[in-house]
Amino acid sequence: MTTKINFMYYRKIALGLSLLLMILSLVSLVFKQLNLGLDFTGGTLVELHYSEPADIESIRRTLSQSGYEGVEVSTFGSNQEVLIKLAGLSSDKIGSEITSLLKPLNSSDQEFLRRNEFVGPQVGSELRDDGGLAMLLALAMMMIYIAFRFQSKFAIAAVSALIHDVLIVFGIFSIFSIDFDLTVLAAVLAVIGYSLNDSIVVSDRIRENFRKKRESDPEDLIDESLNQTLARTLITSLTTLLVLFSLYFLGGELIRNFSFALILGVIIGTYSSIYILTNALIIMSLKGDDLFVEDSQDEEFHDLP
Repeated sequence: MTTKINFMYYRKIALGLSLLLMILSLVSLVFKQLNLGLDFTGGTLVELHYSEPADIESIRRTLSQSGYEGVEVSTFGSNQEVLIKLAGLSSDKIGSEITSLLKPLNSSDQEFLRRNEFVGPQVGSELRDDGGLAMLLALAMMMIYIAFRFQSKFAIAAVSALIHDVLIVFGIFSIFSIDFDLTVLAAVLAVIGYSLNDSIVVSDRIRENFRKKRESDPEDLIDESLNQTLARTLITSLTTLLVLFSLYFLGGELIRNFSFALILGVIIGTYSSIYILTNALIIMSLKGDDLFVEDSQDEEFHDLP
């Protein structure tokens, strides 16, 4: 059964809300910037194994009293495995220093230091540049595909929705100073693909309805198309979110930010395929005549002797 929700009645409110969120995100990204992780800034990663559940607060307090400020301490896999991230400090001696400081908190003589890795600032800078380039290339290739598969107005609308989704995800990470590392960047790239998938489904239905009813009001046709695809969109989003929430709550500290970025992306992507994509098409005055050229070419081809 197809719903009959008047989505376009609220399109201006949705557009205003999206513009507000995008402006807030831009301001935060410019003035506060992202809280980049070790992958991008360079630093040291130390993994320790405790014989009993580790007291994270005691570890943080001990490190802070010893002059290690801004240290990120979290459990890894189990409450006996501890990861310590020290941004900006790249040295093979830090592992032994951390071990000597925290050894009294471990009641066993078993192997304490499991891993000591460090990333130089030059490598971090290269990763940051390569990650940004990968995201731009993904956007460009998707725009080319949609322009070829549908029509240029659909390509501009879809990329507008993608930029909206990515910018707001970045903005939320910036506003709340959430650690942004390579796993989060991978999640953002996945968000681009997910958002594009929703946009293509909606765009395909809008195109078909415009071809069938060229003289109808564009807003009415877009409303009809959204209602026809709503069930599919919601079922896909909800089933995806069930998995992502499981990862967020049960997957451990290491993939929590990754899961959070994907949760944000799925929710915002579902919203943007309904309101940002369609708002952009209406602003560009999409009409049935924009899609008539393809049909005319098909008719001419079939009329050939």
